Amino acid sequence: MKPSIYVTRALPEETIAALRARFDVEVNPDDQVLSRAELMEKVRGRAAIVTLLTDTIDAAVLDAAGPQCRVVANYAVGYNNFDVAAATARGVVLVNTPGVLDNATATHTMALLLAAARRIPESDRYVRAGKWRGWAPMFFIGQDVDGQVLGIAGAGRIGRNVARKARGFDMRILYTDAVRNEAFEQETGARMVDKATLLAESDFLSLHVPLTAETRHYIDAAALRQMKPTAVLVNASRGPVVDEAALVEALRAGTIAAAGLDVYEHEPELAPGLAELDNVVVVPHIASATRQTRLAMGEIVVRNVIQVLTGQTPDCCVNPDVLKPGA
Repeated sequence: MKPSIYVTRALPEETIAALRARFDVEVNPDDQVLSRAELMEKVRGRAAIVTLLTDTIDAAVLDAAGPQCRVVANYAVGYNNFDVAAATARGVVLVNTPGVLDNATATHTMALLLAAARRIPESDRYVRAGKWRGWAPMFFIGQDVDGQVLGIAGAGRIGRNVARKARGFDMRILYTDAVRNEAFEQETGARMVDKATLLAESDFLSLHVPLTAETRHYIDAAALRQMKPTAVLVNASRGPVVDEAALVEALRAGTIAAAGLDVYEHEPELAPGLAELDNVVVVPHIASATRQTRLAMGEIVVRNVIQVLTGQTPDCCVNPDVLKPGA
C-alpha cells in the first residue's frame, strides 16, 4: 500500500502528479483555507502532509495525524506556522522551500517600490474611471527612484537580491542585519547602519526580516515617525513585522509618503482604512507568483517528501535535531 499524503490546498498539477506517481494523494478540492477542525480530520493517518503558511501545524494537529506521520512539507520558504519543538519531540521532519523564490520576491519588491513611487495603481484607477482629460504638468507627481537611498532591513538572500536590482537604478544602499556582510558591501556599495540611521536616511525602506518575537512590529508608530515624510515603505516579508494600524495612521497623516504591501498583519483581512488610502499599493501576497517559481517550489516539496519517506536525509529540513541518531 502506498503511503498516504494530504495536500491542504490546490497546487500546480505537475506537483500533484509527481506526488501521485509515488503516493496515495488527496488534495483539498476547495481553493480556500481549511478550518482547524477540517485540518485535524483530514491529516488523520497520513504519512506526510503538504501545507501552506495558512495551516497551523502544532502539537494538536500532529497528534491528530498520528505517530505514522513522518514529514510535514511547507509549500513556502517561511515556517512560522510550524511548532518546531512539537514536531521534533514527535519525530516529525519539517521541510520548506528556501532559495527558490528569492529572485521572484526581489523582483516583486522592486515592482511594489516603483508602483508606489510613481503612483501607478492610483493613476491607473483614475484613467479607468474616465476622469482623465489630457496631460497636465501637476498630474500624479511621484518620486524619483534613481540615485535615491534604499534601506534594507534584513540583508539575507532576498534583501541582497533586492539591493543588486536596485543598483540598476543607481540607488545608494543602506542595510541593517545581525551580521555584517563585507562581500555584499563590496558588490553593491551597501553600508551597514543601525536601525535609527536606516529609518532616518532611507528614501525607500524595504523589509526582509524573518518574523520572530523581536521583529514583530519592527515598524511601529515610533519607527514611522523617525522616517522621512517623503519615504516609501515596502513590505514583502511577513505582515506582522509592520504595525498595520499605525501604518494606516502614518499614511493618512502624511508621516510617510506611501507604502507598497504584499503581506498583512492579519491576512487576508486588512487594517481598517488601509484599502481606502490612495497612497498605498496593496496586492494579495503574490511575491512568489510566477509559474517558474511555483513549479520549482513544488519540485522541492516533492523531492523532500520522497527523501523522508524513503529514509534519506531531506535537503531542506528546518528542524535538523530530529535527524540526529536517537532523536
